[in-house]
Amino acid sequence: MSDSQAIVLVHPVVVRVTHWINAFAMICMLMSGWAIYNASPIFPFHFPVWATVGGWLGGSIAWHFAAMWLLCANGLLYLAYGVTSGHLRRKLLPVRARDVARDAALALRFRLPHESGRYNAVQRALYLSVLLLGALLVASGLSIWKPVQLSWLTALFGGFDFARRVHFVAMVGVAGFVVVHLLLVLLVPRTLPPMFTGRTRRRAHRTDEASNRARV
Repeated sequence: MSDSQAIVLVHPVVVRVTHWINAFAMICMLMSGWAIYNASPIFPFHFPVWATVGGWLGGSIAWHFAAMWLLCANGLLYLAYGVTSGHLRRKLLPVRARDVARDAALALRFRLPHESGRYNAVQRALYLSVLLLGALLVASGLSIWKPVQLSWLTALFGGFDFARRVHFVAMVGVAGFVVVHLLLVLLVPRTLPPMFTGRTRRRAHRTDEASNRARV
């Protein structure tokens, strides 16, 4: 049977909305976090002022907490939808080391095929990693924010000073994910419009066209 092009729904509205809220909240958290870091650096460097928000320490902390609650609420919404709908299982699992190594090698040679709405092994590993990093950021951030009230959590991270380092390393991981994510969009720009519209053209089997075609 012959193949034909079909307009299919690849990103449900919940995924699109939570994606853009996450992007906004993550940028706010990174820039406000850099300003907070500059007030008491743990390494011998500062972030440029133009890359920070808040204007002063109190303002940056206010930005950071506002973005944190937004990110947590949005993340819980995404996880609830992803688990109940099967989205996380379908899109991000399974992740096998050999598949990640194979797709990473193809990506380095610019030979990795990409189709909107279908994640390769490298993407699945990256998305799962950033979810885990997000949980680590929240936990280490709470241990820094309330080191007395949550002393057990602070102790779990090896004390206040080490918890700050864990928080910083997790932040670097998230920032790295954002950079890689943006680079992939630049390399494969056709993946961006579906994150607004939810739909893309995909080669579909004729017998499956009716069930896969999205309403426009």
